[in-house]
Amino acid sequence: MAGERSGEDHALTFFDELKEAVPDCDFYGVAGDRLRSRGVETLYDVKDFSGIGISEILSKIPFYFKALDKIVDEVDRRQTKAAILIDFQGFNLKLAKKLKKRGVKVLYYVAPQAWAWKAYRAKALQKYVHTLFTILPFEKKWFSDRGVSKTRSVIHPLMIEHGERLKSVRVKKHSDFSNRKKRVLLLPGSRRSEVTVLLPIYEKAMNLLSESEDFELGIVNVESVPEECYESNLDFDKVYDSEELPKAFEWADMCVAASGTVTLSCGLYGVPTVVCYKLSLVTEFIFSLIVKYDGPVSLTNITHQKYLFPELIQHHADRYNIVKHLKKWMDDPKEYDRVAEELFNTKQMLSGEDFSVPQYMAEVIQSSYES
Repeated sequence: MAGERSGEDHALTFFDELKEAVPDCDFYGVAGDRLRSRGVETLYDVKDFSGIGISEILSKIPFYFKALDKIVDEVDRRQTKAAILIDFQGFNLKLAKKLKKRGVKVLYYVAPQAWAWKAYRAKALQKYVHTLFTILPFEKKWFSDRGVSKTRSVIHPLMIEHGERLKSVRVKKHSDFSNRKKRVLLLPGSRRSEVTVLLPIYEKAMNLLSESEDFELGIVNVESVPEECYESNLDFDKVYDSEELPKAFEWADMCVAASGTVTLSCGLYGVPTVVCYKLSLVTEFIFSLIVKYDGPVSLTNITHQKYLFPELIQHHADRYNIVKHLKKWMDDPKEYDRVAEELFNTKQMLSGEDFSVPQYMAEVIQSSYES
């Protein structure tokens, strides 16, 4: 059950090896093209599930309830004994409760960010989940302290996905672009709603930046977002697809990125990044009422527990603030080098416990059908 593209990315870090370990098992659920090509029977596509912001998610509530019923019906019909739920906490925790009642062993891969909001969800995880896998340095202790007894800290999926490439990553230096044009990479998001909101803001920022700086401009287009969403008046020197992300990071001196998993990729590849996050006014109001968390929101900052990346939230995500932070890095070698050097430590902070995730999952799956 991968409710969005980042969930499918996580699944791909263990799925091939898991499938080999349990060759007699059939896999079905919510997936995208890449899992489907590996033999996962798709009840729903991740593109149908993903949403951002309260208003968009609220509009999908009838769909989510219908999907929940259909998945549970399939679990009953197929007499399923084990399930792997990946992220997407609002939906998957409701599903986990229904699966537990049916005696299904639930493996919940990558813990929900309950420490940021809805800390009570730790109780639900303890009641309904067989094993919770955590990926951030402090999470295992946080959940264990709140009663989630079977918690395993795993190497972050991005470390697995990019492991070999990360070995060759070097610390970026301000001197790298002292004798050539600076290179700015735009990462407007992996959802249609993100791209349609943020790309116009990025366009205004790049036009403003061009008044004082001569620079090259790149962008990463994600296949799950329709091409028309990327229409822009900007002239791009480089256009990458999501599979070329490491190549894009190698090219870039700095990024402007939507808040999400990609910001941790920016940290792992050592690229100073301005993070932008913008919700609808309705969503902002609701969040202000229910969310008490006041720490960093981007994963690199959360991992380091400090603000290495500027975070431009809501009305702060405008052309002037984006340009202000980019120009600071362009004009201040000490500040650029300080951030880049600290980013180089990101991969050491995401190592996890020394065990095989797919082998562990295979053992749980096999035991569920033996009992």
